[in-house]
Amino acid sequence: MDSQVSQLWTKRGLYLFLAALIMFLHLLPLDSQPDRWPFPDILIVVTFAWILRRPEYVPTLLIAFVMLMSDLLLQRPPGLMAALVVLGAAYLRSASLGMRDSGFISEWTSVAVVITAVFVLNRVILAILSVQQAALGPVVIQVVLTIAVYPLIVWLSRNGFGVRRVSPTETSTLGAR
Repeated sequence: MDSQVSQLWTKRGLYLFLAALIMFLHLLPLDSQPDRWPFPDILIVVTFAWILRRPEYVPTLLIAFVMLMSDLLLQRPPGLMAALVVLGAAYLRSASLGMRDSGFISEWTSVAVVITAVFVLNRVILAILSVQQAALGPVVIQVVLTIAVYPLIVWLSRNGFGVRRVSPTETSTLGAR
């Protein structure tokens, strides 16, 4: 039992470290030329992949904290993207038990719908509030790239960081909710 608790807190720390690393690399001035292609939102993809694999590794308060820090550091309207990602994560957390038996394509489709909804709601709310936004073309490209990078992040999470789905034997020993 003690090793399970230490593994839980180790994975939560790993998620926090990965989030800080992703934000650091995003803020790092690597090129003086403007980007031709928008960068996919890796932080959202990591969050959603971990939510569907092991929801206990990324509690809601940790997601809210990480996304709020991301909003502040990336100079987005504070709290808007964080709230939308928390809502999307809550939906995926509730749907994760039902997706355990379905294939990867249905999981990828569900994540694609949630990612698209997060970005669309973000644009709609910013438009209602008359906040200046980026052009629609780069945002659509960013959404497509974010969805396209999901399988790579799932593979990296599973093989590199050991974030796998809960097996039926683990469910019976740990106790299912």
